[in-house]
Amino acid sequence: MSRVAEEKITGLQKAAILLIVLGPERSALIFKHLKEEEIEELTLEIANTRSITPQVKDEVVEEFYQICLAQQYIAEGGIGYAKELLEKALGQEKAMDVISKLTASLQVKPFEFVRKTDASQLLNFIQDEHPQTIALIMSYLSAAQSALILSALPPDRQADVARRIAVMDRTSPEVIKDVEKVLESKLASLVNQDYTIIGGVDAVVEILNTVDRGTEKHIMETLEIEEPELADEIRKKMFVFEDILLLDDRAIQRVLRDVDNNDLAIALKGSNEQVQNAIFNNMSKRLAVMIREDMEFMGPIRMKDVEEAQQKIVNIIRKLEDSAEIVISRGGGDEIVV
Repeated sequence: MSRVAEEKITGLQKAAILLIVLGPERSALIFKHLKEEEIEELTLEIANTRSITPQVKDEVVEEFYQICLAQQYIAEGGIGYAKELLEKALGQEKAMDVISKLTASLQVKPFEFVRKTDASQLLNFIQDEHPQTIALIMSYLSAAQSALILSALPPDRQADVARRIAVMDRTSPEVIKDVEKVLESKLASLVNQDYTIIGGVDAVVEILNTVDRGTEKHIMETLEIEEPELADEIRKKMFVFEDILLLDDRAIQRVLRDVDNNDLAIALKGSNEQVQNAIFNNMSKRLAVMIREDMEFMGPIRMKDVEEAQQKIVNIIRKLEDSAEIVISRGGGDEIVV
């Protein structure tokens, strides 16, 4: 029996030991991804850890390595592939132990195997399913996969599926399991037993930002008739101010012709350096100096005012795109600038 098993070390203690072994620099990087209460618990546990035997240290590090290896195998080929490789390396009992720890602690996402499937093949598999089923599956796909599938669906189903993704909130694990069984019964046991939050407006916005302009317009026009409030919420998120980096120089210059200089100064006050440079590089040096001075002398600005100024510019960009005066680059689909 291992020293860790004999001493019945908890998961929190193992995490603390691992962080001690990794050292302060690497541990600090890990802390950036943890919740505040998790950091407090780990910090307290680390502080209370007096000594670690070499055997316990080695076993904790080895267990962590095995779980990382299993996660990599799952990402490469799914749970079956991971189980097969781990059994060869560790034996059947140890492999199942690692897999069970992984699925319990890291919670492998449902439909993991679907995300590795070519979108065109997946389309053939799901296009005849109920729109709600398609929406559920697409909620777990990458935006690029979902965009290809949404674009290929019949026009009368595109808006329906997009609407269902947008209004989707929580889906019970039982429903997810039923759908997974149709697609891949081997992964049904991986579903987290908590309710899973999927879909939502942000999900459909990301998809619509990736599909071609024609598909997007058709979906939005349909939603504006059937779900005007939802359409308005989606449209507000469709293009954020930082997305101005998607435009080339000529498009930015065209946008700036319609933008009030005061709104521009306020909007840039709350933007990053990359966006500021993209704007300043597309105006005269004299005007750039003037706006920089305005930004410097206006002092602190309320975030609400910054967001309002940025939204005005976003509205101008969307209006120019609708009139075909500029074209927004969309994930390798459209050419830029008319």
